[in-house]
This record gives sequence, C-alpha cells and structure tokens, in this order.
Amino acid sequence: MAYELSNRLVVGIASSALFDLTESDAIFREQGEDAYRGYQEKHRDDVLRQGVAFPFIRRLLSLNDLSEADDPLVEVIVLSRNDPDTGLRVMGSIKSHGLPISRAIFMQGRSPYKFMPALNMSLFLSANERDVREAVSSGLPAGHVLGAPHADDAEDDDLRISFDFDGVLAGDESEQVFQTGGIEEFRAHETRNAAIPHDAGPLREFLAGVNRIQQREEEERRNRPDYRLRLHVSLVTARNAPAHERAITSLKQWGLTINDAFFLGGIDKGEIMKILRPHIFFDDQTTHLVGTSQTTPSVHVPFGKINEIAGTVRPAARPPARPGPVSPS
Repeated sequence: MAYELSNRLVVGIASSALFDLTESDAIFREQGEDAYRGYQEKHRDDVLRQGVAFPFIRRLLSLNDLSEADDPLVEVIVLSRNDPDTGLRVMGSIKSHGLPISRAIFMQGRSPYKFMPALNMSLFLSANERDVREAVSSGLPAGHVLGAPHADDAEDDDLRISFDFDGVLAGDESEQVFQTGGIEEFRAHETRNAAIPHDAGPLREFLAGVNRIQQREEEERRNRPDYRLRLHVSLVTARNAPAHERAITSLKQWGLTINDAFFLGGIDKGEIMKILRPHIFFDDQTTHLVGTSQTTPSVHVPFGKINEIAGTVRPAARPPARPGPVSPS
C-alpha cells in the first residue's frame, strides 16, 4: 500500500538550508565538483553543523508526537543537488542530530524542485537562490534562507512562525497598487476592497497546514488540560489601519487563523523580531529581511512584480543564465 502524503504537512528542505555547508561549498566553487565529492567522501563521518532552517525543522518534526508513529502530521523530505554518494554525509548528519527524516531525493547537479507537486509539498527551503527563484517562477511555494545559522537554539519544542502578508500569504495585487500609486492610493484601494479577500499567495497552503496542526493541539488540550500549546503563528506586516481590515478579512474568509498580528506601518521589523523571536520569518522583500536576518532565521519568498522588477524572479520559460558552477545543496 502506497504511503499517502495528501493529509500531511509536507516540507522540502535542501541540505544547504538544513546544514551549514559554507566550507564544502567553498571547495566546490574554488576547486570544482571532483574536489567537492572527494572532500565529502573524506568527511563522510563528520557531522554537519546546524544551518539556518535547522531549529524550525527540528521543532516542526517534534509536533509528530501528537500523532501515531506510522501516521505523522509532518513529513520533511530532503531535496538535494548532491549525488547519492555525497548525500550519504547529509543523511548521516540527519541521523546524528536525531531528526526523524527518512525520505530524500538526490539529483547530481540538478534542482529537484520540480518534484514538489508529486510530493504534495507546501514549502521548499534552500540556500540556493537560483533554485528558489526558478521554483517560485514556476508557481511553486519556495523560500531562500538568509543569513548565518543562529546558534541560540534552546532545547525546547516551542515553534514560533511569522509571516509577512502581501506577496507571502496573499498575492501582490495591493503591493502593485502601492508601487505605482503610493501610500494614499494603496490605502484608498484597500478601503474600497475591504470586504473582498485577496488572491492566495505562495504560502497560504503552508499556513493552512500549520493551522491543521494547531487544531490538533487544541484537541489535545481539551483531552489533557495540562497540555501546553507549542505552535504559535504571527502576522508581521508593514500594513496599518485602514489597510489592516482587508488582511484580517482575507484570512477569515480563507478559513485560516493567526495568534498575533503586528500592523507596523513602516516600523522596522527587525526590532520587533528581537522581542518576538520567531524560529522562522517569511517576507517577500529583502529590504525587510536585511535587518531581521541578523537575529532571526529569515526566508525571502521572491514572489510578485516587485521581485520581477528587482530581477529576483524570471519567467519560467526563460530560466536565468548559469555563469559558472552551481553548488550542490
């Protein structure tokens, strides 16, 4: 009987997002693929250090204790450019870190993101920006992890996830209004359309999967009054009143929920993150993530017109040029 993924929250993770591959990637760039493969073979038994997305993945997988062992709520699958031989170090490190990840796709020098629909993935994380751009331009929910790994990963199971709204949970229609007409036209547009939900953005279905786990937590708390909720979701957006109303209306009409909302109206998100301390934050604009990535595992979702203008998303029919080697991930 086939293993079904349809009712699970499935996340794809590149080894470059899960682990710190700075040293081996430098060898690939400077000495080429053969030297890289030799290095990985020589260091096969050396455990890779935690990467930017490691705390998020560890905590997400820990929520499987809410389900039966043979029917997990969460499935994490490695999607890697490594060949199967060098992938042995990745799988060995996963085992050494105690992560319950058993499924992987290794494609030597090629990006495996095209398999996301077949695997029912609602998110793919990678440190390879080019792979993420191509995935998003193909209509797939992907994010580019930014910054250095954050060493402060307390050994608890709480999981705090933060989302921007426009271009992440929602489409970028209103962002386009802001870019062309300015803040006053944006506010007028959102006021006129306050009762009309936005089109879905790339990570709406990921939030839906997170909400299903939160519902399972609520069931657990009803059965066990001493159970402490571990999963917490916040919205952190540059919107403020009156544009806040349409964001909340959209979430409500989509049947989705959040625990907290921060309508900042241009206040630096980085300062908020220092206090909120999410284990991962998704935003569609790198200008916001420059600050947040200093203290918070941050993910750029290169979706929408603003990213096309910035050159971070190209049409799927015309993939970006490939000057030089692309490091395995």
